[in-house]
Amino acid sequence: MDYFAQQLINGIVLGSIYGLIAIGYTMVYGIVGMINFAHGDIFMIGGFIALITFLILVSIGLTAVPLILLIVLLVSMAITALYGWTVERIAYRPLRHSFRLAPMLSAIGMSFVLINYSQIAQGARVKPVPPIITGGYSLFERDGFVVRLSNVQIIVVITTIVLLAIFTWLVSRTRLGRDMRACEQDQTMAALLGVDVDRTISMTFVIGAALAAVAGMMYLLYYGLVDFFMGFVAGIKAFTAAVLGGIGSLPGAMLGGLLIGLIETMWSAYFSVEYKDVAAFSILIVVLIFLPTGLLGRPEVEKV
Repeated sequence: MDYFAQQLINGIVLGSIYGLIAIGYTMVYGIVGMINFAHGDIFMIGGFIALITFLILVSIGLTAVPLILLIVLLVSMAITALYGWTVERIAYRPLRHSFRLAPMLSAIGMSFVLINYSQIAQGARVKPVPPIITGGYSLFERDGFVVRLSNVQIIVVITTIVLLAIFTWLVSRTRLGRDMRACEQDQTMAALLGVDVDRTISMTFVIGAALAAVAGMMYLLYYGLVDFFMGFVAGIKAFTAAVLGGIGSLPGAMLGGLLIGLIETMWSAYFSVEYKDVAAFSILIVVLIFLPTGLLGRPEVEKV
């Protein structure tokens, strides 16, 4: 039971990171109707920017960890959001009214561009960092096994909850959120009613990229490393989480992320770690057989 409790904590933390990335997928799909396959690489870019910013701040003599983390978070969100805006302008906007596969193929091409750009700029080696946040709490101990909750795990979960609450407020209570929901229903009618569709779609990419930057920073804090290929693997997992929870549903994206994180962690703990990805994708297949729209998704309504 103690071992299960520890793996449950680990799975929730990992699922929180997946959920933050999955929200970006489901936001773009909800408005544009296409999957942004470059989103996982935006997450990777966010991790590298967080690492570079952290090293710069330490090199100039800044030692206050809370201040460093705040600056790193703001800088990585701002620069990564710019990357998201660029992806939308280059890979999506020129092809928005083309055939449906064109933006998807363009996004896949952009994904390869970002991967190779990062490899050239930062090298192919894994970039480790020493533990930035240390310490934690021992919840209970039995038969020599200690169930621990580290400070970095607490920060990851609290950050996810706070950002999810802020984003829920943004979508449900602000003018931008109303514009997003209007574009999701019908872009032509939204434009006729005065909604700036291009601006709304660009802001959706920007917000999704900013959330991916937060996930990249949390990944850096939790695992203590980044590399140029991590966006592909995490992006596929987050896309799976978005589909599992119900593509187009924000609560579904977070639920799917938590489920994928828990499945991956529990399978690694009790079975073979080599097949953890097979387990996650197998659960996705089973769910989609019986629930084609995902756990919290709603059926597609054909637009006239």
